[in-house]
Amino acid sequence: MIINERDSRHEYICNVGRQMMTAARTAPKGKGVDIIEVAMITGEDIKTLSNKMIAMVEEHGMMFFLRDAENILNAECIVIIGTDDAAQGLNCGHCGYDKCVDRKEGVPCAINSVDVGIAIGSACATAADFRVDTRVMFSAGLAAQRLDWLKGCKQVYAIPVSASSKNPFFDRKPKQ
Repeated sequence: MIINERDSRHEYICNVGRQMMTAARTAPKGKGVDIIEVAMITGEDIKTLSNKMIAMVEEHGMMFFLRDAENILNAECIVIIGTDDAAQGLNCGHCGYDKCVDRKEGVPCAINSVDVGIAIGSACATAADFRVDTRVMFSAGLAAQRLDWLKGCKQVYAIPVSASSKNPFFDRKPKQ
């Protein structure tokens, strides 16, 4: 049997995406409380995400969303990682408020922000172990958040995954 890499690439990348989700899940969490949500987007949902990113440009004018919207179409899958904004109750002050109960609505708990960052780092390290291309994208994550693909999450980041001769997520030209 001969298996051509081009024929098996999608399956391989999706398996790497699953490993990335596991790495995010098992990453250390503040207080040992698991407050992250993780999912993987494939197929037509990538196009849906791209279209949402394009539509969001009208709302906020951040033109790099156009570049990123086109860019994610090169991904075999996209891992999304997010967290809600529920306070961890440490009264640590890292969010800018002395006590968790004083925190204004919409201000994220700093512990949750750190936890999602560690989960992202673990997922990207796993991708690197498998020698696939990634890039952490705020833009695609925000669009996934607006689509409510991670129910209730207020901080969502996206990691498109690809395997090609050159990482398609770097050296990108801005869209006009």
